[in-house]
Amino acid sequence: METIEVNNKKYQVLQNHKDALNIEDLTEKLTDYFDDFDYIVGDIAYGKLRLKGFNSKTNKNFKPYNDVDTVNEYIENNCAYGCKWFMISEIKE
Repeated sequence: METIEVNNKKYQVLQNHKDALNIEDLTEKLTDYFDDFDYIVGDIAYGKLRLKGFNSKTNKNFKPYNDVDTVNEYIENNCAYGCKWFMISEIKE
C-alpha cells in the first residue's frame, strides 16, 4: 500500500478512486481537527476537496454517523455522482 506524508504525519492510502488524491490540496485542508479520526475520506466535486472523518467502533470518539462501515453509503448519498474520492488512515508509530 502507498504511504504519504502530510503535515509531518504518515498516512496509509487505503483507497484512491479515480486518482483523487492530491497532496497539495490535502495539505491545505487537513487540520488537527481530524486527529481524533481513524480514517479520513476526501471527495472532489466541482473542483473542491471535502474531507470527512470516520472511526471504527473501537475508537472512544465513535458515533454512528461516523462509522467507517458506512463510507460507501456516504459516498453514494452525500457526494457527487461518480466523483473522485480517497480514504487514508494515519500510521501511528
